[in-house]
Amino acid sequence: METGSVVSADGTEISYRRFGQGPAVVLVHGSMLAAQDLTELAEALAGDCTAYVPDRRGRGRSGPHGPRFGIDREVEDLQALLKGTGASRVFGLSSGALIALRTALRTPAVERIALYEPPLSVDGSVPVGWAPRYHREIAAGRTVSALVTALKGLRVDPVFAKVPRFALVPLLKLALRLQRPKGDDVPLAELVPTMAADLMLVAELADTTNDYAAVEAGVLLLAGGRSPAYFRPALDALTGALPRSSRQTFDKLDHSGPTNDGGPAQVARTLREFFA
Repeated sequence: METGSVVSADGTEISYRRFGQGPAVVLVHGSMLAAQDLTELAEALAGDCTAYVPDRRGRGRSGPHGPRFGIDREVEDLQALLKGTGASRVFGLSSGALIALRTALRTPAVERIALYEPPLSVDGSVPVGWAPRYHREIAAGRTVSALVTALKGLRVDPVFAKVPRFALVPLLKLALRLQRPKGDDVPLAELVPTMAADLMLVAELADTTNDYAAVEAGVLLLAGGRSPAYFRPALDALTGALPRSSRQTFDKLDHSGPTNDGGPAQVARTLREFFA
């Protein structure tokens, strides 16, 4: 693995990790994650391509979100990565999939994108009723409580849904205290507040499905069979809107499927075939 960086249109530095050799692919992580969470996926792809895994702005060695944050800044960041690496293929997970999709709409050089469960809200399909509590807890410095609120609100892990809050908070406090990040890895305590920025993206892009009829890139829509049902309306709507799309479900994976904690090798096999 090597590291590097590019400079986005507003001057913000975006750092990345690089794996392998061959045609370039950019892997864009999702909410409360960083480049470290897609390293096993990148390593699984490294035999066939050069995988670039950025820390999105606001994380790690990348620059801050900035005062004018929104989807435009995220698209500019990804465009800088594509230009700097020569990549024309992108994989995005969750909010990273929103960014990949919007970038493909604005960037003719993008040839193929693979999107794993983008939280594209269709008629209010993405649950955000928990967001006010999350924002209050972040403002009060109650990071672990905010993490529990987000995990329970998103319902992406059934374990967190079943365990009561009064038990989860002390358990996660201990886990964060014992966490020992390696190298440039970003501690989870620093990633929890970044959910606020991703909530902004979800709100900004809600009900924009029809925009993507103009996407010229080939698109692979991916889902986990054990993920919450609220991701399906977006995938159904995109299947109807995108002119060049296919779809696949990993029956035994959930929303974390592409991450180190999921089934990255299985996802990588599908991506290798799609990006070849």
